[in-house]
Amino acid sequence: MTEVHRTKIFTASCVALIVTAMTFAIRAGILSELMQDFTLTNTQLGWVNGMAFLGFPVAMMFGGLIYNYLGPKKLLAIAFICHVAGLVLTITASGFMTLLLSSFFIGFANGSVEAACNPLITELYHDKKTAMLNKFHVWFPGGIVIGSLVSLGMSKMGFGWQWQIAIMLIPTAIYGYLVFVEKFPVLIHTETSTVNNIKALISPLFIFMVICMSVTAISEFGPQQWVEKTLGSSGVHPMVILAMVTGLMAVGRYFAGPVIEALNPAGVLLASSVIATIGIYTMSFATGGMIYVAAILFAIGVMYFWPTMIGFVSEYLPKTGALGMSLIGGAGMFSVSIWNPVIGGWLDAAKSEAILAGKVGAEADLAAGVATLENMTLFPAALIVAFTFLFIIRKKLVKGEIKAAPLAD
Repeated sequence: MTEVHRTKIFTASCVALIVTAMTFAIRAGILSELMQDFTLTNTQLGWVNGMAFLGFPVAMMFGGLIYNYLGPKKLLAIAFICHVAGLVLTITASGFMTLLLSSFFIGFANGSVEAACNPLITELYHDKKTAMLNKFHVWFPGGIVIGSLVSLGMSKMGFGWQWQIAIMLIPTAIYGYLVFVEKFPVLIHTETSTVNNIKALISPLFIFMVICMSVTAISEFGPQQWVEKTLGSSGVHPMVILAMVTGLMAVGRYFAGPVIEALNPAGVLLASSVIATIGIYTMSFATGGMIYVAAILFAIGVMYFWPTMIGFVSEYLPKTGALGMSLIGGAGMFSVSIWNPVIGGWLDAAKSEAILAGKVGAEADLAAGVATLENMTLFPAALIVAFTFLFIIRKKLVKGEIKAAPLAD
């Protein structure tokens, strides 16, 4: 019988997440080129970005419902096919509609990676779920660092946005190979009854976490996805800021275990929301070197949001199974898909106001970025209230566990 290699499967999952992250980073770095080449407005750019975030939750909801039937291997194969299709369609795009379609494919691929890998990792490492989920999610900010530096380096060398998209086909091929050749585990540590999964979703705690996830996601991804447009005229290179922020996030997630143990998940989420609010607000008025300080605060604030929310569901609501983890992530990305065009609209409206006030060029762009970041501050500020409530009731929450035989290493 072929042996299940946990390390190789975990590596394939991490590389797939790196591809997911690179799509976010490189697309964030080429927005101005797309705007120029296809004569798009900021609002249209928002729709292009939004389609990627829409494809993500669609895939997560779809993947969560069929996870027990297909299993993680087939879901990752779907992710591979959609990544290839989305990247090729982007490279060969002929206009706004083609960009929308390619963005949806990439978003669907990204969501399929999350839908497959989160429950897969809790199955492989059922005795240390939260720790390994955090180590897995190191590679989202880690992949954004890679993507940001690749985008910056290729731009400096004169490579156009098509080549920057094409470079992502290399790690895509790597994880695709591992997925097709490796044997995946039998699901014995996951609640595999979809009916039971659905019943477990009807919980006030789960509904509360879904609502919170919709806000934590836009708090994290809003400033990152629009960094080129909000900070591009501030005197710092937005891709350097993005690489620094996500680099700090990767380090923080790698060492998340002791932090979560010391503060508990509710305490971590509350502290994160406070620091994120301060960070985004400071970015809205900071200049020069202070922008880097603000960016560091932002990174510390949002670094634990995503994996801690998914880990919380896995630990405290295990009967929701793969479906619960998929829906919590899907809710986050669906929120971002809805807010992206709104953020683009904020930028357009703020720039129009700045022009009417007599500002032009970079000065008008900077004013629009400042106004938009001020609006984004409202997201984590709302979370302070929500997570204060969660922190107060934390002692009443009881961890659950699916009982099963140990998984051989």
